[in-house]
Amino acid sequence: MSSPTATLLISCPDQQGLVAKFANFIYANGGNIIHADQHTDFAAELFLTRLEWQLTGFNLPREFIAPAFNAIAQPLNAKWELHFSDTVPRIAIWVSKQDHCLFDLIWRHRAKEFTAEIPLIISNHLQLQEIAKQFGIDYHYIPVNQDNKLEQEAKQLKLLREYKINLVVLAKYMQILSADFISKFPQIINIHHSFLPAFVGANPYQKAFERGVKIIGATAHYVTSDLDAGPIIEQDVVRVSHRDEVEDLIRKGKDLERIVLARAVRSHLQNRVLVYGNRTVVFE
Repeated sequence: MSSPTATLLISCPDQQGLVAKFANFIYANGGNIIHADQHTDFAAELFLTRLEWQLTGFNLPREFIAPAFNAIAQPLNAKWELHFSDTVPRIAIWVSKQDHCLFDLIWRHRAKEFTAEIPLIISNHLQLQEIAKQFGIDYHYIPVNQDNKLEQEAKQLKLLREYKINLVVLAKYMQILSADFISKFPQIINIHHSFLPAFVGANPYQKAFERGVKIIGATAHYVTSDLDAGPIIEQDVVRVSHRDEVEDLIRKGKDLERIVLARAVRSHLQNRVLVYGNRTVVFE
């Protein structure tokens, strides 16, 4: 087994000496940095960085790392997150009727393409229950309509707490979450079947067909109270032509959705995504 690591994701008002300050915190405590990446947003006057180091030989016990680093970060007005590589995240996948993204995530998980546990699937339909049984994942059917939305979201939140979920992945879950739900559980990734900001909302392939587009895309983003407008994590496109019917766009789009969602989930689980404002930096 490889040595466990710690990762800091930091955003800070740009100023001289930041790289030295952050790196010296690790060096002074006996740490060996194995990955370092940074970006400066000059328009926002913001410095963003990701630092990963080995915990073997690091002088500070884990429980003391956060308060020790905060003593450095606070005077700099820095926002930061600390993650440990041997803390395994727990994912809940939410679905409706389409199974292509669900299958893809499960197979990638079984192939050990990313490190996580998937103990829970939540759906507003029963169609995909057999898939959950096939892979030994608990499946909870929670139908949602306008009359019971708040009550059902309370049940969903209760399940997330019971299963100790760290991340919700909306793998073609065709319901809009309330602002209240999102405020209580903000760690949500959605796959949208278009190259945002184009064709938001429902039926994007029909809209794209009617518009005669020459490319279609898919977008994975964090969920906010603004529909399909959260910070974008990953996008991709594929060319289409006048010969493609709506069914062809849907088929090509599904391939993109699988790939884009998997990339976004992997980047999130590897602690490579830093959100600032309504944007992200995805470190290599």
